[in-house]
Amino acid sequence: MSKRFLIYGANGYTGELIARMATARGQRPVLAGRSAAAVGALAAGLGLESRAFALDDPAAVDAGLDGISIVLHCAGPFSRTSRPMAEACLRTRTHYLDITGEIPVFEALAARDAEAVAAGVMLLPGAGFDVVPSDCLAAHLKRRLPSATRLALALLSTGGVSRGTATTVVQNLGRGGVVRRGGVLTPVPIAWKTRAVDFGRGPRPAVTIPWGDVSTAWHSTGIPDIEVYLAAPRVTRLTLRLARPLLGTRAVQSLLKRRILARPPGPTPEQRARSRSVIWGEASDERGGRVVSRLRTPDGYTLTGLSALAIVERVLAGQAPAGFQTPSRAYGADFILGIPGVEREDV
Repeated sequence: MSKRFLIYGANGYTGELIARMATARGQRPVLAGRSAAAVGALAAGLGLESRAFALDDPAAVDAGLDGISIVLHCAGPFSRTSRPMAEACLRTRTHYLDITGEIPVFEALAARDAEAVAAGVMLLPGAGFDVVPSDCLAAHLKRRLPSATRLALALLSTGGVSRGTATTVVQNLGRGGVVRRGGVLTPVPIAWKTRAVDFGRGPRPAVTIPWGDVSTAWHSTGIPDIEVYLAAPRVTRLTLRLARPLLGTRAVQSLLKRRILARPPGPTPEQRARSRSVIWGEASDERGGRVVSRLRTPDGYTLTGLSALAIVERVLAGQAPAGFQTPSRAYGADFILGIPGVEREDV
């Protein structure tokens, strides 16, 4: 197998960030996407090879993956783009990574585990901030309390979001919330439950969100009851609850997406440098056992680049277990501690 990797969606906000980080690390990815002009201009500026192909033509995708051993898929929304790229990776025996946080994408790829094993291909979605740190934290909590039957995770971030992330969030808000009960994905209203979470400076209110770990933490730990929360001020909590009946309507979705397009592409380098994230986790069991841990990480986009490229390096070194994988299943609960700027605390 060749030792080349391709970043698809390299001209998007996160894709370009990862391409620049890769070049700074001495890596030489092939940059790809739908727009030959946009991808070509970025590649020329970085001294890299570029390829242009759309995902609606299987033959073109297969040709675009010629000579490639790993795809790092960065072109969302992944609910539309992951399937054709993953299918091409299975056909061409190319390892598949992406940076999704979308529950349906994780579940769809998990369902293709047997195909991936037969092809000798690793399918590892969620190679960025969604869900590397939270997945590793979940696995660490399970290690601390092997009898755990309940898992709660919560996120606090001071940084902004890119247009692509915001668009995906808006689409997911329209679909409502999801938790896991008895091992089964269970629909609930958005912002269904509120709880106080101590991210390290006293309790803050947080509401349930349909974060990717509702899917991946089950595959990583086997814990049957899982909820994920996001720290949210009172006005945000009230707005989400009052707007529940409208969030999925075409008119509201269109309005929100137009507002997103009017915003900058994403946080500036200076904003990312000032931003930090905290991930809190709690595992408990039926006998009253309880463990709590926290992770402190760099800005989510910076961490996405660092973690995705760290996984690429593992795969290039031959560490790519075949089949559907989560980050902690493939590389262990402590993988996240190898990312610069990450600290873990057992409370």
